[in-house]
Amino acid sequence: MILHQVLLYLVHTFLAIRTWLASLYHGLKKPLAFKHRKRNVHRIKSDSKELSKLPIHVGLVVVEDDFRYGELASLVVWCAAMGISYISLYDSQGILKRNNTSLWQEIMKQQQELLGEDSNKYSIELVKGNRTATQLTGQKYSVEVRLLSSEDGRTDLLHAAQRWCQDVEAKRKKVGDLEPTGLEGLLQATKGAPDVDLVLKFGTVDSLLGFLPWQIRLTEILSLPTHHSIDYQTFLLALQSFGNIEQRFGK
Repeated sequence: MILHQVLLYLVHTFLAIRTWLASLYHGLKKPLAFKHRKRNVHRIKSDSKELSKLPIHVGLVVVEDDFRYGELASLVVWCAAMGISYISLYDSQGILKRNNTSLWQEIMKQQQELLGEDSNKYSIELVKGNRTATQLTGQKYSVEVRLLSSEDGRTDLLHAAQRWCQDVEAKRKKVGDLEPTGLEGLLQATKGAPDVDLVLKFGTVDSLLGFLPWQIRLTEILSLPTHHSIDYQTFLLALQSFGNIEQRFGK
């Protein structure tokens, strides 16, 4: 157990140092990096096949005050190109929810830049609350991006517990019937989506600030100092680290 914790600490430290160096580099070389990113789609598909394990549901948790929609859009499109079907994009204050139009414009831009002719194969749905905010219809790959805030985390869990208690009081359910799967059915934030496999936390705050407490019981969490000037190599390294982590499920 101690060895496992040490390995996780070393992985997090290495990712933090690498992201800082990447941020410094891209601040000077951003035009070149942007040009290079345009031709990454085939490389991403190839990299995806080489991963030992690919997450189905990725949480992108931003605990920073300064949001860069271009970089967040890149992360979304990289996930889509990798074959990741569910993405939860979270900030505790709901800033991304309120500015979903700006984020969506960047996603469409990055999708065209990165995927090129393959962009029409991807159906990307942006979900805010229980409603679809915007959607691109594709022919082959389906990707759901959920915009979440604190009200979708602890508040959603509280409301689910209240609904369960009401059902017990009305004798529609028994106290002994309460199981994890039963409570999950009452949660609205991720209804229809699997539990989060991997969380990438961006920011120096040592907290997820209320991100989906019930749905991350077995989630691997990797911390990066910032999403500013995030590059594809750092993203790929995080996925490779996820694939190399042995999930012990409490053992």
